[in-house]
Amino acid sequence: MKRVAIQGIKGCFHEQAAYLFYERAGLPKPEVVACGSFLDLYKAMDAGSADAAIMAIENTVSGGLLPNFELLRKYDRKIKGEVFLRIKQNLMTLPGQKIEDLREVRSHYMAINQTRQYFEDKPWIRLVEYGDTAKSAADVVRDGVPGVGAIASDLAAEIYGLEIVAESIETHKQNFTRFLILDDSLQVDQSRINKASMCFTLPHKPGSLTHVLTILSFYDMNLTRIQSLPIPGQEWQYFFYVDIKFEDYERYIQALSAVKPLMTDLNILGEYEAAI
Repeated sequence: MKRVAIQGIKGCFHEQAAYLFYERAGLPKPEVVACGSFLDLYKAMDAGSADAAIMAIENTVSGGLLPNFELLRKYDRKIKGEVFLRIKQNLMTLPGQKIEDLREVRSHYMAINQTRQYFEDKPWIRLVEYGDTAKSAADVVRDGVPGVGAIASDLAAEIYGLEIVAESIETHKQNFTRFLILDDSLQVDQSRINKASMCFTLPHKPGSLTHVLTILSFYDMNLTRIQSLPIPGQEWQYFFYVDIKFEDYERYIQALSAVKPLMTDLNILGEYEAAI
């Protein structure tokens, strides 16, 4: 059974995303390896305790997870796929309790931000930031204290035996997180590759980025994301992280050949099949 490292504990959204990706790929359900941080995902793979990893990279409400772009650049683990998971936040309690019984609700700060509107007319409930959605659910069971709830996935409720008293309480229902699959054993057929992620730097002169984007457009490359992050120790110099989609792999190779002379430190982070 393939061991896939996830950030968080059993019941977290990373676990749901891992199951979803491998199921859609027609592959066996993997065993998840819980990790405390995103850096630990890479450490687990390097140590041999995990065969692959899944890592969140951006959310439609909260934006990009900027430190994870740096991890992609720093560590030589290629992106082999992606999956989009709708993030459905649920309010859960120990069995037999009602919303009126709650005095405290715990969850990750992002989950709290995504559900704050739901609690506006419930002033008796105090929202408490926790390190992880699934852990907040697990600790409600561990502590066994009435009047304490958690915001987490339905998988967490199932695993830890909690009762969902309010389902899908997130403010924005079109709330999706994009996860990247880091699995060297996956062989992506070239005929199915229609997306690439890359990182590069550019000369610090006017129009350098515009020139690159113009060439990519000429070759029918669809720019789906661009993210810039400063290069430490180099004032006003940036790493550019770019995702592009395309219909013709050979056309993509031609586009790369055309823009390479304009770039420095080009790093292809992965070539894979787009999820949407």
